[in-house]
Amino acid sequence: MNRQMVLVGFLQAQNCTNLPSSWRHPDSRNDSMSADYYQEIARILEAGKFHMAFFDDRLAMPDRYGNDHAHTVEYGIRCVKMDPLIVLTTMGMVTEKLGLGATCSTTYYEPFDVARRFATLDLMSGGRAGWNVVTSLNDGEALNMGRDSHPEHDSRYDRADEFMEVVLGHWDTWEDGALIMDKRSGRFADPTRVKRLDHKGPAFRSRGPFTVPRSQQGHPVIIQAGASGRGQRFAGRWGEVIFTAARNLAAAKDGYAAVRNEAATAGRDPDQMFLCNLTTPVCAATKAEAEDKMALIDKLPLQIDALSLLAEALNYDFASKDLDEPLTTEELKSMQGILGIRDGVLKASGKSNPSARDFVTFSGRGQVQDAMVGGPKEIADKLEEMFVERGCDGFVIAATYVPGSYADFVKHIVPELQRRGLFQTDYRGRTLRENLGLERPAAGAWKVQPREAAE
Repeated sequence: MNRQMVLVGFLQAQNCTNLPSSWRHPDSRNDSMSADYYQEIARILEAGKFHMAFFDDRLAMPDRYGNDHAHTVEYGIRCVKMDPLIVLTTMGMVTEKLGLGATCSTTYYEPFDVARRFATLDLMSGGRAGWNVVTSLNDGEALNMGRDSHPEHDSRYDRADEFMEVVLGHWDTWEDGALIMDKRSGRFADPTRVKRLDHKGPAFRSRGPFTVPRSQQGHPVIIQAGASGRGQRFAGRWGEVIFTAARNLAAAKDGYAAVRNEAATAGRDPDQMFLCNLTTPVCAATKAEAEDKMALIDKLPLQIDALSLLAEALNYDFASKDLDEPLTTEELKSMQGILGIRDGVLKASGKSNPSARDFVTFSGRGQVQDAMVGGPKEIADKLEEMFVERGCDGFVIAATYVPGSYADFVKHIVPELQRRGLFQTDYRGRTLRENLGLERPAAGAWKVQPREAAE
């Protein structure tokens, strides 16, 4: 089979999409706190043969800007954040093959808890679950979860490596074939095929035995989005679907090669992972119609959207500086969270000490300046170029209004990609791994990877 794109729908269980102003769009639904809202999205994505619906998540509303949540609530800047796993369950009820991925933090949860939640979703969905492994971002999350401050960047990844060992260790403790369920003999399962983990490490202790058997796909697909050097090493060691956010083909190719090289260094097959680049398409039947849509969307963002999300993502209070005052080197070094944003602004601006306004201008945070605008041919051409030139293996499709953006993409772009042989016309199987083309993992297969490769 010729290489084909992976498509993922980017979602958030909140009042807006990744574009915080999306709720202001006149065609966006207003009932984002209802099951029907997400179930309509699920039906659209499955009709379009998307591989997965994926939920980003945070454990706090954006309140780092001015250390106050008032602006977040007033302007609806991601102020509602529901539990994505529960929302995914409602979406799984109305679909059969669409993958179901959600974010859960290794910084503020216990490994056994995360392992059980996602293994349960995997069973309840027939092997369609994916876990996006994150280390969280900022002090707001820390304070909500009973901590005084957010841990330092690299130390979070050190903890996350051990977290992964515990989760995967628990997922491995039920062997395939452990279930007997013989009513006549009274034997439910073979105890010789269910082990205890007994993990004792620097950050975690977890005994077991685990309480959820393996699913049809073995265990949930591991999703990752590390952009920094340490994050790329983590992604190379563990990730099976990797989310990237390159803003041009050259940057995408560099990132693609870097992560695949990290995977090879960690003893993994780079072809058993898929890098999907975040993309915001604004599409219609013709380019002119799409440009009209974009003109409306361009009016929605406010400057406070960008400042709020930048403060959240970098754990730095941009309200502490005048908008045009250069940030000091020490202030730049103090930033945490998604350091790829900071590094991207430094590179794009050409300034060693950019201002808050530079961060707004060059980060794209809270804005739609990098949207792909056009009809089927224009957008398919751009996606094809990045895919064929090995800038990525697929795309994470972000919406500017809901559910219309997803419906537009499925109606106008998916058929053109299918016509070109770049995207599937039907699902390969029923599990997420089958549909991605990932091998079903044998219990313990991850242990052959050299630990030092990610350190």
